[in-house]
Amino acid sequence: MDFQQLIKERRSVRAYKEKAVPHELLVKIVKDAQQAPSWANLQASRTYVIEDREKVEEFRRTALPEGNAKRTMNSALIVTTFVKDTVAFRDGKPMTELGNKWGAYDLGLHDAYLVLAASDLGLDTLIMGIRYPDAIREYLSIPDGEIIVSVIAVGYRDEEPVMRPRKPLDDVVKFI
Repeated sequence: MDFQQLIKERRSVRAYKEKAVPHELLVKIVKDAQQAPSWANLQASRTYVIEDREKVEEFRRTALPEGNAKRTMNSALIVTTFVKDTVAFRDGKPMTELGNKWGAYDLGLHDAYLVLAASDLGLDTLIMGIRYPDAIREYLSIPDGEIIVSVIAVGYRDEEPVMRPRKPLDDVVKFI
C-alpha cells in the first residue's frame, strides 16, 4: 500500500472478526517492527506475541480491564516492553535527564512501525495502555528488568471506524 494512503487509513479498531491471524503475518509484523531506529542501535524493545486462541482468552480475562478485554475479542495480542536502564544509560547511570523515557521513546517508534506493518498487510490494531502490569508480567513471565508499555490487539476489523478530526496544523506546529 502507498505510504500516504497507509497513514491516512490506519485506524484503532475495537471489534475483530472471528478469523485467526496467520502466524507468518505475525512474524512479518514483528520483523518489520525491528527495523525501527533505536538509540545507538541498542534495540532494547521486546515483544511477546499471544496467538493461541485459548491463551489469548485467558490473558484477556486475567490481564486486561473489562473494556479492553471486550474490544480485543478475536484478535491476537502483542505486548511490548523495553529493557530498563539500557537506552541512554552508561555504567548504570542515565546520560540525560530523561532516564528511561528514552527507552519508552524507542519503543514508541517500534510500536508505530508494528501497527503500520500490520495495516500494510491488511490487518488492524488497537494500542492499549497498561493497567495491570503485574498480571501481564506474571502471565508472560516478563523479567523484572523490562518495563511493560503496551498491549496491541491485531486482527481483521469487524467495524468501520471513522476518521476522527485532527486539530488544525497551526494549533500543533510552529514553523520558525
